[in-house]
Amino acid sequence: MRGDAGAAVDSPTERRNPETVDLDLLPTLDLVKRITAEDERVIAAVAEATQQIAAAVDLAVAAIRAGGRVHYVGAGTSGRLAVMDAAELRPTYGVGEEWFVAHQAGGSTAVERAVENAEDDESLAESELGPLGEHDLVVGLTASGRTPYVGAALRHARASGARTTLVTANPRSPLQELVDVAIVCDTGPEVIAGSTRMKAGTAQKLVLNTFSTAVMVRLGRTWSNLMITMQAVNTKLRGRSVTMLEQASDRSPEECARALAECDGELPTALVCLLTDVEPGTARRALDAADGVVRHAVEALREG
Repeated sequence: MRGDAGAAVDSPTERRNPETVDLDLLPTLDLVKRITAEDERVIAAVAEATQQIAAAVDLAVAAIRAGGRVHYVGAGTSGRLAVMDAAELRPTYGVGEEWFVAHQAGGSTAVERAVENAEDDESLAESELGPLGEHDLVVGLTASGRTPYVGAALRHARASGARTTLVTANPRSPLQELVDVAIVCDTGPEVIAGSTRMKAGTAQKLVLNTFSTAVMVRLGRTWSNLMITMQAVNTKLRGRSVTMLEQASDRSPEECARALAECDGELPTALVCLLTDVEPGTARRALDAADGVVRHAVEALREG
């Protein structure tokens, strides 16, 4: 299955991999080892792009702080990875489409079932993205670096004054000319030629995980390395909420559970209360003044 169809052979992902030409002749164990050996190349490829990922993070933070949004745009596997990354931000950090929105070529149908012709329809990009503003950031994802849907989205973004980023596995992608930051992870030829759901897709997932996590940290959606803005929507997560409060405040489980109950289950509010010994109302006002950033709210209360 191809995750990014329509690419030209000048993309590394479309070439035949000389290390896997005998793949169908190998015993099962050797077959699996050959695939995993190729996967080991992904980490290094992503590591080489850290400076560009950081630059994209700064663009996203600036966009959201200015009232804009981050728009992921992709087709096939790239689009599905984008949808998955954006969807996970709500339960993990308590943010949704007001900050991050994913656009999959072909719409929701293409998330579960391949709609291969959708990636060639440039008219879909502008209609699915809708109006953009100068404070928005559009992140185009295309393993081949040539997907027409993504290219059209990036051109629409530039025409609207929005900032742009590209995530690709093709160092010669012509779409780099349309972006402020190009994140290129050259993962080389796939185990199966053109099957970019493999190494290229894994690289894109790593980039998205790193990018969105760093954005959340920069915007104060964590305390230390704890996800203190998560939505505790089930028993497991409610238990984790108390555990995180213990870890962050060094208070007893009983104190943490009581503070959480007194704050109506609001984890950031409870943490501010535990760290500064204030009432929930005072903690909420401090958080409002600090744009929801717990560390800034705590510092303000301690200084005051």
